[in-house]
Formats: sequence, C-alpha cells, structure tokens
Amino acid sequence: MAAQHRVPMIFPGQGSQKVGMAQDLANGGGAASAYLATVNQALGDELTSIMFEGPAEKLTETHHAQPAILAHSVAVALALREQGIEPSLVAGHSLGEFSAAVAAGAIEPADGLCLVRRRGELMFAAGQETPGTMAAVLGLGADDVRAVCEQITASTGVVVLANHNSEGQIAISGEVAAVAAAGDALKEAGAKRVIPLNVSGAFHSPLLENAATAFRDHLAGITISDPSVPLVANVSAQPVNTADELKSGFGQQLTSPVLWRDIMQEIAGGAKPPRVVLEVGPGRVLANLAKRAYPETTFIAVGTTADLESVAAKIAECS
Repeated sequence: MAAQHRVPMIFPGQGSQKVGMAQDLANGGGAASAYLATVNQALGDELTSIMFEGPAEKLTETHHAQPAILAHSVAVALALREQGIEPSLVAGHSLGEFSAAVAAGAIEPADGLCLVRRRGELMFAAGQETPGTMAAVLGLGADDVRAVCEQITASTGVVVLANHNSEGQIAISGEVAAVAAAGDALKEAGAKRVIPLNVSGAFHSPLLENAATAFRDHLAGITISDPSVPLVANVSAQPVNTADELKSGFGQQLTSPVLWRDIMQEIAGGAKPPRVVLEVGPGRVLANLAKRAYPETTFIAVGTTADLESVAAKIAECS
C-alpha cells in the first residue's frame, strides 16, 4: 500500500516490557501476526511464550526483555505499514534505536532480534563482571549533574550522566559506591529526588567498555543498510542516513549517554514542529515524557490492536 501518512516514529527502550505484551497482535492476523510467528525460530527459543505468559521475572531479564520489546515494536510498525502509515524519520531510546533501524529498513527483522539478544547478554555479563548500578535524578539540570559526577569520579569512583531524558529527568550510571555518593551530592546540589533503578549493570557508562568491544565484533557480522528515512542517533542527537554512521553509533551506544532530550528537540523542537509523532511499541513512556515539552505536537502511543484501529483517524484529525 502506498503511504497515506508519513510521520515521525519513536521507539521505547528497556523497561517497557510487561507480561501479555503483543499477544493481541499475535492473534489479530495480518503482517504483525505473521512476523510474531517467526520470532521464536529466529532466536531458537520460546520468547513469545515468555512475552505472552511470563513469568515477569524471566521477561525482565535483559536478554529476554530486549528482543521482546523489539519484536513488539517491529510488529506494530509492520501493522502501521499495512494501513499506509510510514515513518518520515525515526529514533529510539537506547535499545529502541535498533527497533527504529528495523522500521527504517536498515536491519532485517530477524537480524535485529539476534542483535539485541546478544546486546542483552553482553550487558548482563558486564554487570556480573564489574558490578554497577544506575539512579534517576529528578529536578536538576544536566550541567549540574555532570559537574557532580566529575567530582565524585575524581574522589570515589566512576559515575557519569547516562540518559538525558528531559529537562527534569536524568539518569546516572557507574560503580555502586560512586552512584550512592553522587546521589547524596546531587540532593545537596538541589535535586528533588534521586531514585535507585533496578538494573543489572552500569549501562551507558565506561564500565561497559568490554561489552561494547564484544558488541562491535558482533556487529561486524550483521548486514546493515542505509536507512530509508533519517534516524536521529542516540550518541549525537543528529540525523544519520548511512549504514556506516548507524554502525558507528551502535558501537558507541553502550558506553555513551542517551541524548534523548536533544533527540526530541531535533524531532519536535524546530520552527515547524510535526503535528503528530507516534510512539511505536509497548507502553507510552516516551509519549508521556514529551507531551508537556512539545504542546504543539500530538504524541500518540501505538502498541495494541485497539490503538491500531484508531490511529489513522487520530492522525487525520491532527493533519
């Protein structure tokens, strides 16, 4: 079907998984159902059973959560394409960047699943090898957070700004003692809250350097094509259009901060903001994060068959 609507699409990251995810899509027929039927074969296990039936503890394990979220997101993107809704531009939060690359035709769906499965395994192993953690910092600017992290790194151990999600929401990552010390210092510096995150390692920090090296080796064996639309990259917050740029960004991602606030500024913060942006996949974390900052744009989360039934009409209303 020729595209009737072209809109920016953003793809969620780890933490958006939940038991029962994508089960309605699997039962609904069409491209989403056909794709989900191939997932287990691509991975050589029973991932969809874990997605549909749990248990939650197993689904939350990094090497299951990452391909589960990609599978759900890609299924929705395929269902949108069936309706003539295509991306004009894509971006994804951390793991979601790989879903975005699949949606933009840069990575084959089966390769995307295997790639993020390996990514999840390496991230988990890095956390076992070099224990680390993360914390959310609310109500303090990025410059202040970076300054505190530099002070604590010099005195206590490695801690860095890992995710710049919005003006008031940042995540830090690093060695366990350093993250705790930074949390105390950030509260003294004016942070409203510092909330420990339930993660298995210090993601998006230098502690993942060994994992990043192994992941780059794995990437070398994956075919990556030029994306059909620009992908706004995690590591630069700039649109990239070539396979080489994509591969370079993927290789830097595990040890670099996710510049999500800047990515959303690139997508929705210009002189002519888009009327609609779709969050494609499970949950609505990214839509909720953006809607206050960009009131001229309507953010629509599309993750279920019910969402798919109404999305075309919603896009038309906003056009």
